[in-house]
Amino acid sequence: MPYFIETFDKPDHQQVRLDNRPAHLAFLEEHKELLLACGAKLADDGDAATGGVYLLDVETRAAAEEFIAADPFAKVGLFADIKVLRWRKAYLDGTGYL
Repeated sequence: MPYFIETFDKPDHQQVRLDNRPAHLAFLEEHKELLLACGAKLADDGDAATGGVYLLDVETRAAAEEFIAADPFAKVGLFADIKVLRWRKAYLDGTGYL
């Protein structure tokens, strides 16, 4: 069952993100079999990240919450807020599933 996770960085925490990015990317690589897609949300300048989006294929909300809690970004307190929602695929990579 897919879940949509959206994270929102705390203001003025860009350096925290940069310092912990290698550990975050290693975490994603370690769990890539669960990821349908993920990536950073960028400010309008296209440079600074402001949070992230994860499309995660796990069975329960609890599993999705455990996943995001284990992310190194979460562990160092980067996020001001995290939203976890069930997600229904309609299109992915230009392919419809309606």
